[in-house]
Amino acid sequence: MRYGLILLSTLFWSTPSAIAQMSVDIQFSNVSIGINQETYPELVRVPGYPVYYAPQMGANYFFHDGMYWVYQDDNWYASSWYNGPWGLVAPEYVPVYVLRIPVRYYQAPPSYFRGWRSDAPPRWGQHWGRDWEQRRGGWDKWNRGSAPAPAPLPVYQRKYSGDRYPRAEQQSTLRRENYRYQPRDAVVRQHYQERSVQLPAPTQAPPQQRGQAVDEQRHPRQQEAVRREQSSQENRPHDKGASKDAKRDHDREKDHEKNDDRGRHRDK
Repeated sequence: MRYGLILLSTLFWSTPSAIAQMSVDIQFSNVSIGINQETYPELVRVPGYPVYYAPQMGANYFFHDGMYWVYQDDNWYASSWYNGPWGLVAPEYVPVYVLRIPVRYYQAPPSYFRGWRSDAPPRWGQHWGRDWEQRRGGWDKWNRGSAPAPAPLPVYQRKYSGDRYPRAEQQSTLRRENYRYQPRDAVVRQHYQERSVQLPAPTQAPPQQRGQAVDEQRHPRQQEAVRREQSSQENRPHDKGASKDAKRDHDREKDHEKNDDRGRHRDK
């Protein structure tokens, strides 16, 4: 299980440092797997399966459980973006519905597929041996009438082609913003959930601190004006009774001024 999680650790949240640290284990960084897709591929659902394939690509290229899967040179690779980067996935951890894809939907089948039934999955037990078959027992037995619905296609990626294709460190952010699907496969789901816990949302400063930060960015004159206004507000009456008293005092002062003016006029 640990090995599978390590292999999948770059599929959703790949970063340059992770690539550098794990390139030996997963052959991840600059290894070409024969896929160079400039634009978002045409994907067609495999009838009766929660899987899509790419009939126009000439490669064993699939989409399942929110990820792209490629079978190339006897290895399975996966990515959360249509043109990689790709991570190597050990045969023990490839999702069962990817293993169950019928032979006829492999657009570049290897030579050892010859003679196998086109409407049945590849004979992975025969190919990978008894140990693998014991670990993945029952992978080729399921109720065909109860297959889950396919994951929605991440069509938002159509906007990112050619020179606009995002770097690995940008892909996870774009995925979180545009694609809310949660994987069903236990290994992929566990990894996805663990990474979600490790990456909490950015915290914001308390309102008082945010106000102080904004105040520090103001011009000194603006700061002085703000302080005067705040001081004026603090000195203003805050209840109705105080407001009435202030108004009465103000009216009395006005009356005194008028009386003084009248007295001066009489003296003249």
